[in-house]
Amino acid sequence: MTHELTSAIAKSFGLFYLLALSIGITVYAFWPSLGKRFDKAANSILDDEDGPCR
Repeated sequence: MTHELTSAIAKSFGLFYLLALSIGITVYAFWPSLGKRFDKAANSILDDEDGPCR
């Protein structure tokens, strides 16, 4: 195997790996049943506050 061949294989694998990872993260973020979990996490910091700081 030459350096050019291994470099081309590594570049192709990396490209497909990052594409698959991006698609997987996007599907996870927009999955309908996880909306409540994300809303709860976004609002959880607001639940501990009693009022404005003085």
